[in-house]
Amino acid sequence: MTDTEVKRPSVVVLGGGYGGLRTAKALDDVADVTLVDPSDAFQHNVAAWRALVEPAWIDRIFMPLNRLLHHGRYVRDRAVAVDGRTVTLESGAELAPDYLVLATGSSYPFPAKAAESDQGRAKAQLQAAHDALLGAGRALIVGAGPAGLELAGEIKAYFPEKDVTVVDVNPDILHGPFDQELREELRRQLDKMGVRLVLGSPLHALPSAEPATVAPISVTTEAGETVEADIWFRAFGVRPATGYLRGALASAVDEQGYVAVDEQLRVKGGDGVYALGDISTADRDTAGAAGRQAEVVVTNIKADITGEGAPQAYEAGPVMIVVPLGPEGGATMLPTGIGGAEQASSIKGGSMLVDMYSVHFDAPERAS
Repeated sequence: MTDTEVKRPSVVVLGGGYGGLRTAKALDDVADVTLVDPSDAFQHNVAAWRALVEPAWIDRIFMPLNRLLHHGRYVRDRAVAVDGRTVTLESGAELAPDYLVLATGSSYPFPAKAAESDQGRAKAQLQAAHDALLGAGRALIVGAGPAGLELAGEIKAYFPEKDVTVVDVNPDILHGPFDQELREELRRQLDKMGVRLVLGSPLHALPSAEPATVAPISVTTEAGETVEADIWFRAFGVRPATGYLRGALASAVDEQGYVAVDEQLRVKGGDGVYALGDISTADRDTAGAAGRQAEVVVTNIKADITGEGAPQAYEAGPVMIVVPLGPEGGATMLPTGIGGAEQASSIKGGSMLVDMYSVHFDAPERAS
C-alpha cells in the first residue's frame, strides 16, 4: 500500500443467490468484498422449471460466480460457523470482516433448486430429469403453490399430451395472501390446459420413489381419492439455511429457522451483521424481495463507510406475484390489479428474467 492508498473496509457476503450477488456487486467499488458460496455458479432458479421442460435453457440458468466481481474475490467454500462477525469456513479458513451480510438463502426440492454445487453435475442432473419426464405419460405434482402451478403449466405447454395432476392439502390453489380473482384466473387456465386438481385432503404418504425419476406412482388422499402417475415432483418445503449461526446470532433465529432483523436489516444481536432474502424475517421469500432488501443493505453499508447519506429502513411492499403457465399463459397480481396471460408472459413467462441477472456477470473470469 502506498501513502496515497487507503485501506478499504472489508465486507463478506455469505451466499451468491439473488440477494447476495446484488449486494456483493453493488459494494465492489467501495469495499474489499469477499463473496463466499459453495457452488461454482449462480443458478437462476426462477427459470428452473423452463430448463426442465426445454433443455436448451439449462446452460442459460447457470452463471459463473467467478465472473461477478471486478475488484473483490469469490471464494468457493461454505460457512460452518458464524459467531458475531467471525466466519469459519468448511476449509478451516477464518474471516473477520468489518461488515458481514448473511444471504445464504434456502433449500428447496430439486429440480426447482439444484441438488449439486458443481454446475456440470447440476446440469447433468437437470438433463436426466428432463429425459425422465419425456418417458413419463402421467406426472404428479405435490403442492399447488406458485412453484407447483408453474411446473404444471410448463409441462402442459411443452407436452400437452401428458396427464398432469396437482395435489394439495389446502382447499384451493395458491394458499397465501392472494386475491381470489387471481386463483380463479389461474384455475380457468389450468382447466383449459387439462391440468387436474386434487385439493383439500392430505396424502396418506408421499411416493416412495425419488422425485423426477420414472417409477410407478400411486398415492391416496385421506378423502379416498387415488392418483396414479409415472413421475412425481415435490413442489413444497422451503427451509432457510441458518444452521451455521452461533452465539447471539443463533438467538436471533426463530422456530422456523428465519433470522430476526431490525428495520435496517441488521441482525438483532449482531454488530455490523445484516441478513436478507430467504433467511430474513423482513418479507416473503421471493427473488424480488431479496433484490429490494439488497438495495437497502447496500445503501446502509455505503452510508456507514462514507459517512454520507442516511440509513434506510426496509418496508415490505404490497403482495405481488407473477405466475406463468408456460411461455404464453399465467396470471399476475400487481398494485394495478389482476392481470392475465398476456401480462404474465410479457413480464416473466417469455424471458423468465434471464437477462435481468446475466448482466451482472460481466467481470473477467478469475480463479476462485
